[in-house]
Amino acid sequence: MFVTEKKVIGGNNMFLDNYQVIKENGEDRFAIIDFSELIKMKELLSSSEKLQDYQDYLHIKEMKLKNEKSYSLEEARKELGLIE
Repeated sequence: MFVTEKKVIGGNNMFLDNYQVIKENGEDRFAIIDFSELIKMKELLSSSEKLQDYQDYLHIKEMKLKNEKSYSLEEARKELGLIE
């Protein structure tokens, strides 16, 4: 018997935040995603450059969440010793 369950993830990872899971015998069996998200995923996975860009994007998002303080360009230059 198949049972469906809708999942909504609160994140903002560009895609795959909303999907529906089909379970068989209590175990996740299939996932249903929006067709436009499938197209985005196929495009992303078709190019190592695009995939690397997406990984960089996720890394930057993760770093922003870890660092509460943000710096202006001027502050960053001073912090790096590029200007006095």
